[in-house]
Amino acid sequence: MAISPRRLRALGIVGMNDRNINLIAEHNPRHLYPLVDNKLKTKLLAQEKGIATPGLIGALRTQHDLKDLGRFLEPHTGFAIKPAKGSGGKGILVVTSRRENLFLKANGMELATDDIRRHASNVLSGLFSLGGTPDVAIVEELIRPDPLYENLSVEGVPDIRVIVYRGFPVMTMMRLSTRASDGKANLHQGAIGLGLALSNGRPVNAIQFDRNVYEHPDSGADLMSVEIPRWVGLLEIAAHSADATGLGYIGADIVVDRDRGPLLLELNARPGLAIQIANQAGLAPRIRAVDQLAPKYFRESAEDRVQRAVEMFSEGQLLLNLRS
Repeated sequence: MAISPRRLRALGIVGMNDRNINLIAEHNPRHLYPLVDNKLKTKLLAQEKGIATPGLIGALRTQHDLKDLGRFLEPHTGFAIKPAKGSGGKGILVVTSRRENLFLKANGMELATDDIRRHASNVLSGLFSLGGTPDVAIVEELIRPDPLYENLSVEGVPDIRVIVYRGFPVMTMMRLSTRASDGKANLHQGAIGLGLALSNGRPVNAIQFDRNVYEHPDSGADLMSVEIPRWVGLLEIAAHSADATGLGYIGADIVVDRDRGPLLLELNARPGLAIQIANQAGLAPRIRAVDQLAPKYFRESAEDRVQRAVEMFSEGQLLLNLRS
């Protein structure tokens, strides 16, 4: 049964037009988009600001760079190749191990050096980039998921999406890959969206293909028992990342490595709205809550803003006295 636009507004759901006009156009100056639309620029900016990211092995910029690809990859048993200007997880190739002269994906698929060279060549030609423009292939160190999340994603690494509005985290979810999503953390391809309470990171709801789920369809893991350590620190990474870009409405995607802890994976100036379904809550009341804060609070440090957001939003519900 379809829900009327009036009912959606009453529930506080932000729609596509509202997002595009009142959030993106209003708070994201277009000249700053390249900082997040280009993953290499995002990574270099994060490094400059002291924000932890997956290690950069190198960047392949021209077809000539691919001639010595075998020697370039020789020291590495695992790595990820991704287009700098890609979106929606397209064009990302993850190698998790090696066997003699072959590279292996998480699903056991074998790749020869020529297969990887062909993929990287497609990246450079713009096959996966926004607008089909020529691109750069980023080669990153392999992320080793924290053992806490071992059964939560299949053939991929779970990430945590944090929506930051005017410097304040307002909504979060964990994205869990499945066989249906081919190891990608993309909800439209079949990944699971696990809504997380902003106050403590505990699960509030989970969806796959817009339907509620309670167990991972492939591993059987209980989604409602997920616990995320160092939660506040993770939110602080998102807030610092937003500050670094100057954008007022942004999605920060963070992964938790078993050795290095939370790492900024990428940023998005046009974050999707399915996070509301995952949380069973609308963004609009949270946006209004931030807008109603006294001006002095927007000048606080990222750490103070995160603490204020944690206090303002409890188990998905707005606290009273927003101006206090």
